[in-house]
Amino acid sequence: MTQPGSDTAQETPERQWREGILSALVAYLVWGFLPVYFIIVKTVPALELLAHRVIWAVPFGALIIYARKQWPEVRWAFTHPVTMAYMVATSLLIAGNWLVYIWAVQQEQIFQASLGYYINPLLFAVAGVFLLGEHLRRQQVLAVWLAAIGVIVLTVSGGKLPAIALFLGSSFTVYGIIRKKAAIRAMPGLFVETILLLPAAAVYLLFLMFNDQAVFGAGGIATTSILLLAGPLTVIPLLFFALAAKRLPLATLGMMQFLAPTLQFLVGVYYGEQLTTAHIVCFACIWGAVLLFSVDALQTNRKLARNRL
Repeated sequence: MTQPGSDTAQETPERQWREGILSALVAYLVWGFLPVYFIIVKTVPALELLAHRVIWAVPFGALIIYARKQWPEVRWAFTHPVTMAYMVATSLLIAGNWLVYIWAVQQEQIFQASLGYYINPLLFAVAGVFLLGEHLRRQQVLAVWLAAIGVIVLTVSGGKLPAIALFLGSSFTVYGIIRKKAAIRAMPGLFVETILLLPAAAVYLLFLMFNDQAVFGAGGIATTSILLLAGPLTVIPLLFFALAAKRLPLATLGMMQFLAPTLQFLVGVYYGEQLTTAHIVCFACIWGAVLLFSVDALQTNRKLARNRL
């Protein structure tokens, strides 16, 4: 598929870098503090909250698509069966990921949620080995093993697998792999996914309302108004991430992505979630793995840049 021309063509490198960094910061700050929103609306059941996230993302997303003149890309996706098959799969994966994430925050499992997004880049690397035949460099291997040790420590100490973290990390990894196969960019892709999820979300919310089980409308003006924010909070960070991805090297963007789970971890600390010795050891291993992974990415990016000269 031929993509529209980039809006960065007339920008200076300095302006691209500055705007890219600011855009990435907006995206990762919103994602990082998203648990606060789910804590505020904790009285809303996770499945109803997921329905609101889907429903209100559609009109807000439509405005963004209109403003960015991306309707042709959306229409293209709906007329290509292979792309639509990929989008159906990714819509189900992202819905499951969102639902478990919301539930985890509501169950005071923010540490596990942040752990899931810490290990996500490492899982991408492992998936590359098994699915694409890629080879990990030494620092990447060390990073993966260090992360595995952290998860094992947490598992042995708690007597059970950190299922939430593993589900969030693995489901988003599979989501990312499939989305790479779909010839559609980030913002139009999210819009198509929410359109596909909209019928089920709308039917479920109407069912709750007709049976007087919905918090929406019955929980007071404040709660109802806050639920409407679920759409913008879903769409805005992805929009800014898409803008940042156009302007920043992947290595820079990759290192900045760890800002979101770090902020989520700090939110868990602030709200008094129990931080055990096993958590500390696990996160120390994960942070060490992140450092190794980031340094390797930076060194590789520099080598590639020198080779292009």
